[in-house]
Amino acid sequence: MSSEIAIKLQNVSKCYHIYDKPRDRLMQMVAGQRKQYYREFWALRNVSFEIKKGETVGIVGRNGSGKSTLLQVICGTLNQTVGDVQTLGRIGALLELGSGFNPEFTGHENVYMNAAILGLSRAEVDERYDDIAAFADIGEFIHQPVKTYSSGMIVRLAFAVQAMVDPDILIVDEALAVGDERFQRKCFARLDELKAKGTSILFVSHSGPQVVELCDRAILMERGERVCTGSPMEVVRAYQKLIYAPAEEQPRLIEEFRAIGTDKIAVETTPLEAEQDAPAQDQYFDAGMVPESTTVYPEQGARIDAFEVFDKEGRRCNVLKAGGEYDIVMRGNLTDAVSRVFFAMHIRTVSGVVITGQRFPDEGKYFDCEGAEREFRVTFSCKMVMLPGVYFVGGGVWSESEPTLCHRILDASMFRVVSDQGARSFGYMDVSVDEPALELL
Repeated sequence: MSSEIAIKLQNVSKCYHIYDKPRDRLMQMVAGQRKQYYREFWALRNVSFEIKKGETVGIVGRNGSGKSTLLQVICGTLNQTVGDVQTLGRIGALLELGSGFNPEFTGHENVYMNAAILGLSRAEVDERYDDIAAFADIGEFIHQPVKTYSSGMIVRLAFAVQAMVDPDILIVDEALAVGDERFQRKCFARLDELKAKGTSILFVSHSGPQVVELCDRAILMERGERVCTGSPMEVVRAYQKLIYAPAEEQPRLIEEFRAIGTDKIAVETTPLEAEQDAPAQDQYFDAGMVPESTTVYPEQGARIDAFEVFDKEGRRCNVLKAGGEYDIVMRGNLTDAVSRVFFAMHIRTVSGVVITGQRFPDEGKYFDCEGAEREFRVTFSCKMVMLPGVYFVGGGVWSESEPTLCHRILDASMFRVVSDQGARSFGYMDVSVDEPALELL
């Protein structure tokens, strides 16, 4: 394996033997190879990929798609049935909550035990212990048995041990979802530090924005197979399109994504009515700004025809002034009688990060729409406090009843925020009110 590769899998498969009755297990031991008393369940099938040193790769997929099994095979806690797994360097793994901890031991004792498993000497642990304890931030509980910990305290200590020993490979399986927002932010800051040091990170999450923001590439898993690999935004969109598609459409989508192969994923792009017959470019509207990443979900009771932006003079526009007030209009049709409906709009960055959004009506409130073919027009009023740049608008129609997703479009339209003044903020939002003041005391 090349010295530039941290993880390499070649045709890895994992098979479990499923016995319908306890006695069948004994019968199999007696019969040997002459007769089979079990059913085969392949949790992984012919999975192959490489992860480079310093690369962060996200893995997405539905429950039961083989994500956790794959991570355990890479860590070595499970043996593959066939195939080859190669890793380079020390592996830190945050898998099942509290796995690797002895519940009878104190947190202090578990720190030393886990660090020793990772290959650190006692002197090395002594040197890092204060940093680990400070990161976990569980106070005097670190001297209490782990069996007395809450789930949040367990994940704090587990992450602190795995991330503060500077692993060459760090594997995280949904564990960060347990922590509170403050701790999650600290974890992601630590992940950024590890990335800068050259640690390879394998990250499993059901949170699309986390995968988009954190990862360099992403892999979509389905029924134990690697369906496709590509940019995080493309893979997350493919995953979301798959899970919200009607059951009869899912096999076709899987084959479509698989046929495209690696590093390029097809997403359905449909020109919206809003982009047809566009006016000529002027100071308010640039006819050339048509998104190439529009993703249209299946219609299940509703159809969104357009997302359009209007200024307060009623002009349709996509060149917006920073600080100006605008209306984002979503219009379409409710094609079936749907109950407990709500509408939502979001604004994303070029990298796919959702920076803001609105729901109508408010949380916990809904509309009941009797009869089919009812037109709708939802107006979201917004103040453009984003910094100058290009942004994408999308959204959907949702229901508390099945199917929950009536229709959705990502990147339905795009707009550019411009400013004739220098920005005093950085990031995504302009939060400045006045010019900063300096006092030298």
